[in-house]
Amino acid sequence: MDLRFGDSKPTDEERAAVDALLGPPDSAWQGADDRTDTDLRWARGGREARERRDLLLPGLHAVNDRVGWISEGALDYLCRRLTVPPAEAYGVATFYAMFAVGPRPAKVLHVCTDLACASRGATGLRAALEERLGPAGTPTGGGTGGGLVWQPSPCLGLCERAPAALLVQAGAPAGGQADAPAGPAAGRPAAGPGPEERPYATAVVAPATADALARAAADPVTAPAEPGARSAVPQAGQPGLTLLRRVGVVDPYSLDDYRAHGGYSALRRAFDLGPAGVIREVTDAGLLGRGGAAFPTGRKWQATASQPAHPHYLVCNADESEPGTFKDRVVMEGDPYSLIEAMTIAGYAVGAHRGFLYLRGEYPRALRLLQHAIGQARTRGLLGDDILGHGYAFDIEIRRGAGAYICGEETALFNSIEGYRGEPRSKPPFPVEQGLFGRPTAENNVETLINVLPILTGGAQAYAATGTAGSTGPKLFCVSGNVGRPGVYELPFDTTLGELLDLARAPGTVRAILLGGAAGGFVRPDERDIPLTFEGTRAAGTTLGSGVVLVLDDTVELPRMLLRIAEFFRDESCGQCVPCRIGTVRQEEALHRIADRTGAAAAGDIALLREVGQAMKDASICGLGQTAWNAVESAIDRLGVYDTGHETEGAL
Repeated sequence: MDLRFGDSKPTDEERAAVDALLGPPDSAWQGADDRTDTDLRWARGGREARERRDLLLPGLHAVNDRVGWISEGALDYLCRRLTVPPAEAYGVATFYAMFAVGPRPAKVLHVCTDLACASRGATGLRAALEERLGPAGTPTGGGTGGGLVWQPSPCLGLCERAPAALLVQAGAPAGGQADAPAGPAAGRPAAGPGPEERPYATAVVAPATADALARAAADPVTAPAEPGARSAVPQAGQPGLTLLRRVGVVDPYSLDDYRAHGGYSALRRAFDLGPAGVIREVTDAGLLGRGGAAFPTGRKWQATASQPAHPHYLVCNADESEPGTFKDRVVMEGDPYSLIEAMTIAGYAVGAHRGFLYLRGEYPRALRLLQHAIGQARTRGLLGDDILGHGYAFDIEIRRGAGAYICGEETALFNSIEGYRGEPRSKPPFPVEQGLFGRPTAENNVETLINVLPILTGGAQAYAATGTAGSTGPKLFCVSGNVGRPGVYELPFDTTLGELLDLARAPGTVRAILLGGAAGGFVRPDERDIPLTFEGTRAAGTTLGSGVVLVLDDTVELPRMLLRIAEFFRDESCGQCVPCRIGTVRQEEALHRIADRTGAAAAGDIALLREVGQAMKDASICGLGQTAWNAVESAIDRLGVYDTGHETEGAL
């Protein structure tokens, strides 16, 4: 291992941010400046430090949150503390969109320009910001010590309130350590900011206007509070809901309120059944993964539980970055204890004693609520060494992502937690055999996990009676774009597309509907009878994906939307495999060339797109490259978007 540290030194602020996470350094090798230990020829605790490499991402967050960017001196200091080669840490820091390794202002405004926001005025908002603040990436008013810089952002998961923006102000953590992993070994808490220090703060502005963003940027600490999760659920409070029944009804901060509405009854039933009984119930219920792959959850849990190697791990994938997806955010903000309970049950079933919750870096409100929920659960004996007196030990650590769509892929997520670049691994071995830290790991997303609660409380047979034989239970759908009632809808799996569009008050004339997000496919407005099931969408030649239903009316320029999808995949490709790294660029280039052309003028580039798309589908290492062509292909073949004189509008 070639460490090759430079001569740059961290500032006092940077050192304090790292030390708040890791504790004070033990030796000069680790960067201690007390001069009592000056022998740098040997390192104390090198193996122990290397075993803490998984704290690299939290360490980068700590510095970036405190200062606003990661300097060479701060990176070197963090690398000394963890015995990580600076070149490798630089590769990790530059992998994530939310980090900066060059000076920038303390306030960064992330303005969503993705599909849902583009359909609701993001282009005009961007033009207004350029007029008021200058081009994207141009610092204004105060330089690195203050000031502001704005930048376009991929989907922020706020699609029901599009167009949306997220303001992040770097500064000292207020009253606790916001950047540490929320776990039993999270390190000592940081002191609150002094009277002259700038506090760390975030502000969500949605729907966003240039004036509203200017007011929030002036003082994000006093910016108007976000509306509660109830505003994102048009059905909130209605009878018959299962997964969303507590959203907008219970106080998301109150454990007592959660328990008064049936909380933790599923965990008690799990202890009565035992691990094998829990897996049997989940298997008999026919629960399929809700992240898009639709893999049987019971089979995954059984495969993990049966592995002889230990320890086993549980990972909750809460990094929902698919454009148009926001259901997991709504659950975490409106009913956070349900996820904590579900993770505890899953950990018990697969024999894990440690769980990791990998949360989108763009979800500050969900982070605060989950940190509070985990703390309350520990205090009340619902996490820890002896849960509910049953002798089962389990705890949860939150790890924040930092803006990388690829980390939604399970093995890329494992690499990210471990302190490496978030690049997918080749399979086999599969995660149930060698996952996080090379150990058997069960990975599920938020929606999949919370489905376990009604399975245990109501029984597998009752759960399977909802939906269809191939798609059991309820499903959450994220409806956004040009509709009157955007939000998260809970419906049984046998619902048709037309029934969902009616609930969301889609306009009378629709140009196209995107199912499954950027990795999904377009359908025509006259295809209202498509069943919203895994098998129904597959038979219709499309995909259900993560449950995105993005409605586009005749004001939206479809070629521009396709170009935005291509730009998204080009930006988010990790670059590890050639088909995806090159193919996403060639796809974007071809779409640029034919953006305003149709018919014979576009035929050559469409043929090239087909060839490139098939190569990505056949040879990419992971789902990003394999699905990067799907939406474009469906728009060409299903909507005829580049056909001369072709009209895709249709009456609903």
